[in-house]
Amino acid sequence: MDFLQAIIFGVVQGISEFLPISSTGHLILTGRLLGLNQTEFLKSFEIAIQLGSILSVIALYWRRLFADWETIKRIIIAFVPIGILGLVFYKIVKQYLLSNNAVVLWSLFLGGVLLIIFELWHKEKEDISEEAVEISYKQSFLIGIAQSVAMIPGVSRSAATILGGLALGIKRKTIVEFSFLLAVPTMLAATGLDLIKNANQFSLSQWNFLAVGFIVSFVIALASIKFLLNFIKKRSFIYFGIYRIVVALAFWLLILN
Repeated sequence: MDFLQAIIFGVVQGISEFLPISSTGHLILTGRLLGLNQTEFLKSFEIAIQLGSILSVIALYWRRLFADWETIKRIIIAFVPIGILGLVFYKIVKQYLLSNNAVVLWSLFLGGVLLIIFELWHKEKEDISEEAVEISYKQSFLIGIAQSVAMIPGVSRSAATILGGLALGIKRKTIVEFSFLLAVPTMLAATGLDLIKNANQFSLSQWNFLAVGFIVSFVIALASIKFLLNFIKKRSFIYFGIYRIVVALAFWLLILN
């Protein structure tokens, strides 16, 4: 890896973390396009770089994350399923799934199909709440279970969380913002666990690459969050579903060639 590649990874991470297109899947495919092997460092880099995107959420929503206790309680409850399952399946995901292109591409493709079908089926009620604090504890826990599916690379944590919330009758803007907030403990836990296990193996240059990717992903993610909030005011996620299908098919052709 070099600094230009670290910047490219930061841009891809910042754009894709909060959109329903799978940041992990895009980082893995980016590594393949750049001709990088899925080394242990690259796997850890793809996980740890997400901290930059998470910092952007903290910068934009710090009052709700640190002062709104009712919202905090719901975030904690939603985090419980992924916290437990993440510890149980961490080694399996990192060793066998992160380096499996077929898993990533099938997840991207089928996730795109599901997004399109869901949006054609889903009808949002006009009288539902627009406040995260009115999400029930039961709904919070079920959203957490939905998010857990995103341990599979290519599924998209954002898409799983948002579709889970919409299916439970939560307003689109509300669940999108809740997915931002829920990303903070989820990604902090995932990154923290990986760094604890692998940080002592990083060289100084690798730490520098991680720092560059972190800064770039933070800046780009700020714009990505604002883009998504404006996007959902007038458009559905069908466009993202089509995008996922196109990307999956394009990479299948690349691999076959």
